[in-house]
Amino acid sequence: MKIGLFIPCYVNAIYPDVGIATYKLLDYFGLDIDYPVNQTCCGQPMANAGFENEALTLAKNFDEMFGRYDYVVAPSASCTAFVKFNYPSILDSNHPCRTGGKIYDVCEFIHDIVKPAKLPGRFPHKVSVHNSCHGVRELRLSSASELNIPRYSKLKDLLSLVEGIEVFEPAKVDECCGFGGMFSIEEPAVSVCMGEDKVKNHIAAGAEYITGADSSCLMHLQGIVERNKLPVKFIHIVQILASGL
Repeated sequence: MKIGLFIPCYVNAIYPDVGIATYKLLDYFGLDIDYPVNQTCCGQPMANAGFENEALTLAKNFDEMFGRYDYVVAPSASCTAFVKFNYPSILDSNHPCRTGGKIYDVCEFIHDIVKPAKLPGRFPHKVSVHNSCHGVRELRLSSASELNIPRYSKLKDLLSLVEGIEVFEPAKVDECCGFGGMFSIEEPAVSVCMGEDKVKNHIAAGAEYITGADSSCLMHLQGIVERNKLPVKFIHIVQILASGL
């Protein structure tokens, strides 16, 4: 299989180590990976702000660039969900979408397609899992509590393969952290209150680290932690899964 590696713009600009860890992890499994150097933003910020027409050019560029791969893999649940669920309507008859059905968040891809029996790393720390809204309710990385279905978590399944780790989840496990794209800009006071509640629940669970599949949510929570000088650290889940590589 040929994999196109998509590194979202905010990961590339702010969290490049997450992109590097994603490549290392996919390479560890012996996969054929290509990184198109001319890739750009997927267009999610424009669409979130209500300007889907401004995302059309980016969506066409993305679809043409990544359409030739068997799979497209990205370390971002929100960007993955945007391409998967929004591109078909944005592109519409202008450009039939080729990538919506083949893009995966890296955790989703490893869990559902690669299906490893073990991972190489060791991470001897207490980690609390943050479930982002896009990951839970669009990509189904974990079960949504309102559906009243048996509880599952693909993120916890993968973390259980890492030696030495202790995995926790906070109370109100799939409640929004308050980031929510434009919501955190348009309603900053409410967003901060939601984030503070979320951080308290993670710390109460016993976390040394908070982890998750979306750097955007982790960035929001980290800002709250740093402003309040709270005793917890942050790490993207793929960095844990790739530890030791």
